[in-house]
Amino acid sequence: MKLSTTTNRNKSSEITVTALFTLFILLSFNTVNAQSAKKWVAPAAADQLKNPIASDANGLKDAKKLYISNCSPCHGNGGKGDGIASASVNPKPADHTSAAVQKETDGSLYWKLTEGRSPMPSYKQILTDAQRWQLINFIRTLAKK
Repeated sequence: MKLSTTTNRNKSSEITVTALFTLFILLSFNTVNAQSAKKWVAPAAADQLKNPIASDANGLKDAKKLYISNCSPCHGNGGKGDGIASASVNPKPADHTSAAVQKETDGSLYWKLTEGRSPMPSYKQILTDAQRWQLINFIRTLAKK
């Protein structure tokens, strides 16, 4: 009888530990989702950054190639946030054609591109400063007409 009681306690302990672990995982996902749902705002200092790269045909041609290879999987070729990977990421990719994105300063967009935020990677180590500024010039061409 004693062996049976010990076995039952062990099973009960295992169930309790499993339940607590599951609860911890669920709460962790809720915290991550709540954090990622927050509006992404660049620091005020970023607004003071000025784009040193002039927007010209050659620069935009290069920037479009960068955009297609680095941004379009999530943001789509037209920048609407409808890329092939957009359905599987949270938060959803920004619509670069939207008034909200187009109203942001170049510095704010540059800061976001540089720093990243999950699921968007930081491009600080991937693209040069000039390439990131060129991408900002290209994003400006995506404004809804």
